[in-house]
This record gives sequence, structure tokens and C-alpha cells, in this order.
Amino acid sequence: MTRPTIPTKLRELIAIEAGRRCGYCRAPEELTTSRFHIEHIIPLSSGGDSERDNLWLACPLCNGFKAAQTHGIDTETGQRVALFNPRTQNWSEHFSWSDDKCLIVGLSPTGRVTVRALKLNNDQIVRARRRWAA
Repeated sequence: MTRPTIPTKLRELIAIEAGRRCGYCRAPEELTTSRFHIEHIIPLSSGGDSERDNLWLACPLCNGFKAAQTHGIDTETGQRVALFNPRTQNWSEHFSWSDDKCLIVGLSPTGRVTVRALKLNNDQIVRARRRWAA
């Protein structure tokens, strides 16, 4: 399948809407050395499209870990839960920061599943968060 090209104007609109931050780990694009991706919330392989309502800004790590995932199993409830949707859900309702360790904590089943599936506390990003916080 050929991936559709996201027009430059649409890419810029999404970056502005996202505050130029990753929709998942909240990393600021300006503090990284790589260009963030326009990711498909519902992957093309799962029937998603390249329209604005299905697109958001994601750092390369989060987008790579997410890949084609849309759901995960919450370890607390054992239920299958949809991953966080940065376009329609409020980040602070599903996640919080652990200031002392620069970790992201899942507050809800959606938050917990997303933290685990996207490896939001992987060593590389936690080290970077510590540098940003300093």
C-alpha cells in the first residue's frame, strides 16, 4: 500500500493544533533532534484515512512503538481498551507526571494501556525528560 502524502498545509495545521508536542508523551518538538511524524490515530492498515480528524503529531519513538496498534489489555481490569486518542481525549484525564522520576503515569485504563503499548517510560525518553526538566 502506498502511503498518502500529507499536504504541507495540513501538516502545519496539525502541528499547531498539537502545540508542536507529541500527542502521547508530550515531548516538545523543539527540544528534539528529529522532525515529528503526522501519525494516523486509526492506522491505514485498520481502515483509517489521512483526513485531519484521524491525524495527530507524534514523536518518532511513540509513533514507532504505536505502529498499527489501536487497543491493548489493561493489566488492572483485564479488559481490552482503546489506546489514547490525542485528538479527542484530554491528556490530563488519562495521564499524570511523576515529577521526581520524569515518568508518565496512566490514571485510567486507557492511560495504562497507552503507557505500556507505546513504552512511554522507555529509558531513552526518560533520560531526555530529565535533561529537559534540568
